[in-house]
Amino acid sequence: MKTTRLPRKATVLLAGLVLAALAGCGSAGKGPAEALGTKGPARPAKAVPAAPPGLAGMPPLLDPHDVYAADRPNKLSPVVKDFPSRVYVPNTNSNTVSVIDPATYRVIDTIPVGVQPQHVVPSWDMKTLWVNNNRGHTLTPINPATGEAGKPVEVHDPYNLYFTPNGKYAIVMASMDKELVFRDPHTMDRVKTVPVTCYGVNHADFSADGRYFIVSCEFSGELLKVDTEKMEVIGQQKLPFEGAMPQDVKVSPDGKTFYVADMMAHGMWVLSGDKFETPKLLPTGKGCHGLYVSRDSKEMYVSNRGEGTISVFDFPQNKLTKKWDLPDGGSPDMGGVSADGKVLWLSGRYNSEVYAIDTATGEQLARIPVGSGPHGLAVYPQPGRYSLGHTGIFR
Repeated sequence: MKTTRLPRKATVLLAGLVLAALAGCGSAGKGPAEALGTKGPARPAKAVPAAPPGLAGMPPLLDPHDVYAADRPNKLSPVVKDFPSRVYVPNTNSNTVSVIDPATYRVIDTIPVGVQPQHVVPSWDMKTLWVNNNRGHTLTPINPATGEAGKPVEVHDPYNLYFTPNGKYAIVMASMDKELVFRDPHTMDRVKTVPVTCYGVNHADFSADGRYFIVSCEFSGELLKVDTEKMEVIGQQKLPFEGAMPQDVKVSPDGKTFYVADMMAHGMWVLSGDKFETPKLLPTGKGCHGLYVSRDSKEMYVSNRGEGTISVFDFPQNKLTKKWDLPDGGSPDMGGVSADGKVLWLSGRYNSEVYAIDTATGEQLARIPVGSGPHGLAVYPQPGRYSLGHTGIFR
């Protein structure tokens, strides 16, 4: 049989058509075919999982590098800007709240409340101050616009009170009941009870994204890590100090580090909340108790109740830089910073008095007599968009 040979030019053309057809079959429905022997078009980059979002409903931070960016001097929310400036002091043994006018350093009112008031706590929406009547098993609401107390609400064992960063729940630190109780933030109706195995839950602070919070357990020397949304304990550890008694908790401005005051270890425990590893102790002074961040987010004031001093921790330098002594001693406990950032207010737990301290110099500006056993006083109003509780943790 005679074979007909195609001209060379036609042969090359036919081969090209065959290869093109084969390439087209292999890429049907997948876009343009790649030419053999050449690099194809760029492929889409593999999606990288985004960082977990913050707690649903939580207002975003004003500055992702500073959780306290909303707390600048006199940056008052429209909700509180017309409230009179006052210092509300719960007197644990007198069952009263002393009201101080900070302009005159004088007590201008005394409000009867329930049995053993421990802390005065601003609500998440900042419209109400709640007095935690621990042994009276009630919360007394105070209207900060008028200074008048309302009808007490029945809440069992309210040693301290916090609010989730999205405002969805109030969290009662039921110290003697060994419970974290999630409640409606307005009615205080019980939503979920979380039993704990540690003793003396009392203070807390939240991660920058609001997804968890760290809780101190005073009487068993432990720390808890709690998932905010799931309302579950996800971590627990014993502090590495015999007889530890952790108190106040505060997160650093960058949200990376938690500080926990310890009145028996005489210093602050320093730990990563994310890793929740064994913390390290930074000695501050005898009876380390309360932690308060300055209005510029650069310093933290640390009350040393057992020796009548205040240590100053510098965040950028990551070290203690100053220590202030109270004239004639005292027992500086819990409190807060004035709206303009110029005065640190602390209760004198065992001296029936309140101290006003200049934050620039450490000078004592006033020592004001109040009722017996003053504890978690609230300076109000303060800058910020919403309250996380205690004596005023604002974001």
